[in-house]
Amino acid sequence: MRFEAITWERLGDLLADRLLDLKPDDGSPWPRVAFDGAPAARPGDLAARVSEALRVRGRSSLVVGTEGFLRPASLRFEYGHEDVEAYYDGWFDTAALWREVFGPLDPGGTGRILPDLWDPATDRATRTPYVQLPPGALLLAHGPLLLKHWFPFDLTVHVLLSQGALRRRTPEAEHWTLSAFERYGTDIDPAATADVVVRADDPRHPAWNG
Repeated sequence: MRFEAITWERLGDLLADRLLDLKPDDGSPWPRVAFDGAPAARPGDLAARVSEALRVRGRSSLVVGTEGFLRPASLRFEYGHEDVEAYYDGWFDTAALWREVFGPLDPGGTGRILPDLWDPATDRATRTPYVQLPPGALLLAHGPLLLKHWFPFDLTVHVLLSQGALRRRTPEAEHWTLSAFERYGTDIDPAATADVVVRADDPRHPAWNG
């Protein structure tokens, strides 16, 4: 895979331009885009940058992070605070994401989605109001392990870190999650399956394969 050096600003602009012409294969009026990456890769920052670039171009979008759909602590930590299997398969409420985010954006859906459901800091429901997306508005979803759930994305972006960079940029208290991302790389291989890959080992100098 060949990568081209780019700035984050230029990358946001190029991705936004590409998304302007994105048409869902299933006929949905709302294109759905994934920004996948470990927390240390900060895929949400890229999603926010693309959202702003779309706004400048007159196109509506909504950024949704999967951290707003964590399951309650009693379920996440049922087998301990550092259980890798639970992190890999059980931390995120995928049923709620299907129900509150992706289902309403299906063809014939209402376009009325919930941006977040659960606040991990308070371990309570957020009570965030629903948002009505007009036809043509884009969903920009971001989070870790995002490509393993068969969500109906129309374009996928993976923010890639080498194992060394991932270890360096992950807080030591979260190093127990690293084996989950190693497994993700083996099971899903997002660097090979995503439509766009952004290499971010040096956060000041990204590169991409677009």
